Amino acid sequence: MLEKNQIEFVIEIKAQIKRAQYRALQKVNKEQIKLYWNIGKSILEKQQQFGWGKSIVELLAKELQKEFVGVNGFSARNLWRMRTLYEQYNKSQLILPPLVAEIPWTHNILILEKCKEEHERFYYIQLTKQYQWSKTLLINAIENNSYQNTLISQNNFEQTLPLELANTAQLILKDEYTFDFLNLSIPYSEAQLEQAILTNIRNFLIEIGGDFSFIGNQYPLKISDKNYEIDLLLYHRELQCLVAIELKIDAFQPEYAGKMNFYLSALNQMVKKQHENPSIGIIICKSKDRTTVDFALQDVNKPIGIATYNLSKELPKNIQDYFPSNEELINKVEAITAYLKTKTKKIK
Repeated sequence: MLEKNQIEFVIEIKAQIKRAQYRALQKVNKEQIKLYWNIGKSILEKQQQFGWGKSIVELLAKELQKEFVGVNGFSARNLWRMRTLYEQYNKSQLILPPLVAEIPWTHNILILEKCKEEHERFYYIQLTKQYQWSKTLLINAIENNSYQNTLISQNNFEQTLPLELANTAQLILKDEYTFDFLNLSIPYSEAQLEQAILTNIRNFLIEIGGDFSFIGNQYPLKISDKNYEIDLLLYHRELQCLVAIELKIDAFQPEYAGKMNFYLSALNQMVKKQHENPSIGIIICKSKDRTTVDFALQDVNKPIGIATYNLSKELPKNIQDYFPSNEELINKVEAITAYLKTKTKKIK
């Protein structure tokens, strides 16, 4: 039987080994991406210089596979991907070789092939790096339109939080969440919705984003001898703040924002630690009228986001109809992009 200090020693050594292994994998990945980038560059430049067509890629693939027997990655298809990666990102002001090298090759290819817009690609590269998304999580994020949902999300974060916190908070709020893992039968009550989420809490935390920790459900607040309960209370590690979530099985009502504002005031005064940032509220409803939400949040002084949920992967067919104006959209994309770029510089 190991003693307590022996157990702690073993845990410490295991952690050191895992950190070293991770750093080694990162280094290998960066070298691999650098190699692939240069191969793609060479293919494109030689084609332009000598007028070579597609056959050069097939020829190169055969020769490389003969020389490097058993080494994966040199198929004609993958060589074309290297060329495409270089061609697409070479002149980009956002996606530079060092950034591409921060995530695995398979993730890069997924983003390159499934996302056509530069800011969207930058968004998924950054979040994959930041939250160390697996291939499956990245696919789910793309298929659930995480980028688009972030752009059209409704909140008052810019008006109620410091700039850096507001930009981070924007990234954690989607306009619509997909709860296809709940297996709820219609009709259901709010209590049943909450219980289904608790049963599937891991999937729920994955769906709402990275860095969330679960604190409790029906979290009690006692004010003037009256008891109140918050449906779900979470903590966001990067924002370093409490996140109150209210679940509604009907359409958004203006009074929901007032009640959440009340809960956040109580959390900030009674629960929040001194070193923590102001608490944030997220109201997740079955549906919402966007104009009603805008008016409801207009004069609320606490940071609140309003989202909807779906029990299947079916998303609105005309998602573009919900987008802000072109000017507003550009401003929002640039704000998120600029913030992510500052985070990259800090990490370096």
